Amino acid sequence: MGTCINHPDRETPYLCMKHKIYLCEECLHCKDPNVYCKHRPSCPIWFMSKRQEGWAAEDQQEAAAATVKVSFLPDGQIVDVPTNTTLLEAARLADVHVNASCNGKGSCGKCKLVVTDGTVNAPPTPLLSDGEKAKGYVLACQSQVTGDVTVSVPEEVIQRKLKIAGMGQTVTEEVHGLVADIDPMLKTIPLTLSPPTLADSVSDLDRLNRGLKKEGCDVARLNVGLKVMRQLAEAVRQDNWNITASVIRRRCANEILEVRPGNGASPSLGLAIDVGTTTIVVYLVDMQNGTVIAATAGHNRQADCGDDVINRIVCAEKNGVKKLSRMALATINDLIGEALDSAGAKADAIHNVVISGNTTMAHLLLQIEPRYIRRDPYIPTVSDFPILKAGEIGLKANRIAAVFIMPGPASYVGGDIVSGILYTGFHREEPITLFIDVGTNGEIVLGNHEWLMTAACSAGPAFEGGGIRWGMRAEEGAIEKVTIDPDSYEPQLTTVGDAPARGICGSGMIDLIAELLKTGIIDRSGRFNKEINNPRIREIGDELAYVLAFADQTPMQEDIIFAASDLKNLVYSKGAVYAGFTTLLNEAGMDFSMVERVIITGGFGQYLNIEQAVAIGLLPDIAREKFAYMGNSSIKGAYMALMSNSYRQEAKEICNRMTYVDFSSNPRYMDEFTSALFLPHTNLEAFPSVAG
Repeated sequence: MGTCINHPDRETPYLCMKHKIYLCEECLHCKDPNVYCKHRPSCPIWFMSKRQEGWAAEDQQEAAAATVKVSFLPDGQIVDVPTNTTLLEAARLADVHVNASCNGKGSCGKCKLVVTDGTVNAPPTPLLSDGEKAKGYVLACQSQVTGDVTVSVPEEVIQRKLKIAGMGQTVTEEVHGLVADIDPMLKTIPLTLSPPTLADSVSDLDRLNRGLKKEGCDVARLNVGLKVMRQLAEAVRQDNWNITASVIRRRCANEILEVRPGNGASPSLGLAIDVGTTTIVVYLVDMQNGTVIAATAGHNRQADCGDDVINRIVCAEKNGVKKLSRMALATINDLIGEALDSAGAKADAIHNVVISGNTTMAHLLLQIEPRYIRRDPYIPTVSDFPILKAGEIGLKANRIAAVFIMPGPASYVGGDIVSGILYTGFHREEPITLFIDVGTNGEIVLGNHEWLMTAACSAGPAFEGGGIRWGMRAEEGAIEKVTIDPDSYEPQLTTVGDAPARGICGSGMIDLIAELLKTGIIDRSGRFNKEINNPRIREIGDELAYVLAFADQTPMQEDIIFAASDLKNLVYSKGAVYAGFTTLLNEAGMDFSMVERVIITGGFGQYLNIEQAVAIGLLPDIAREKFAYMGNSSIKGAYMALMSNSYRQEAKEICNRMTYVDFSSNPRYMDEFTSALFLPHTNLEAFPSVAG
């Protein structure tokens, strides 16, 4: 025993044989760990020093492996996650929808949750009001869990049923007569084959080909796989040579995919699917007569990874495309399940599928690397897809169901636009037509039966609610129409479903900006008038805002406001769209006076007030009778391609005819964009009805 060299009042048995000094337990660290010492194999100080390092590492590993429980209200989902996981990551694991427009960067303020029990590590943020902070609001993407916690999804962000036009029986009425001759990709052909005899001793496969030839199949171009050959002998004999053959038509050759016993009538169903950046729509179709027997729609779960395609691609680069593919497939398969349940049908009856979507959505769905879509020179991996099988993709359908993906001409103009042109049919007609799909992305097509030019403008997700404090999609409770009294500045609001206001959707935002401009609350540069003394116009934070609904009128007990920053985002978005119009027309050597028709499509366009859209400079100031709204053209075009091979071929022809104009390297586009950042425009002569 001796006394510690650092603590003379402490006795200790630990002696350093090299330096002949005693060290207490607190000081048990080798003074020369990197120098050779002959006493080291038996030195307790060396042993205890290294053991403590090991204990520290073990403690760190234990801490890293520790999990905590996160519970989500009101539905009660529970998930175990490692400590320091963000609430946004936990919500994704629990399959709880939390809108993260900025893909978790902490800049949009959309991913609100309320901590009801437990605590989280949440840094301060200006994106939450003092009232929200007092109620326990946090941003899910910025809040890390440190222990068991219960959070609730607040009223204003709970996902509700989208307002979609054309659901139910009216869909069949809308598509009635679009397709005259039904000609699917995969046909189920009932056959009764003649049994073999000594006089007719050809093989089972030859006998099958003979039966198919009688039904009009080109057997010279008909392939058959080993799997079918293995099942053939049993299948043809099980029901006395009555069979059903499933034959798929491909570009270079047809193929027998399946032979099963029995040739009784069985239902053959198809799916037309519009995979939108924001919304996914599914039609379940009777392939015998073209009737849409069920139609469903829902939010694309990929929105949890960002509102626009760029954020989706960035998310895919960080976490892999499989994650985003699973999110889209989960939405699609849930909707297919809803449609099948409502029709009392089985997934095995689905033999044909057509999918329409923009280039990024198609790549992510099929787990194809999308990263080069956003990198110069902006090239997709695939633009014209071969016919695939549902089992390869993971769709809830018969595993051998044929899947046709609508082709797209460019990285930012995809199959949804080709599908829209197919449905509207202006590419077959003489009038010069300007086609615009108003949605999360802004795609424009100009042309007629002789030529087609197309471009995409980076409108962003503002009109879908992205980047707007109280912006939301057209769900129940969304403000969709606004008028403002010019004397009292009091608003009159119309909401989706006549429910209490929870936020404002795109059509409501356009109305609101037009009304703010008309009443003088804002000027043409988009600035609020500071001279107006009214409780509806107030300073919130460091910016002025207009109060659409006071707290006591909302289920969240929070004021629904429209701030200067919200206005700026929307002016940028409308400027991008209008600049796209003018730049594309200029590339064609034309102006608006030469446009004979403007076709507006997309879910957002359904509720668009043309007068208000012209008043803010989103649409050109031309004769109003030139405007036509044609609904969700993407899903209608997908339906046409589902039912007809001629329309599938026409879709490819449309894609090949389209000349893509890249705005990213076009200096005129930036000039036009800058000019469009006024309300309605810097050049009032282009908007005579508004100037008047």
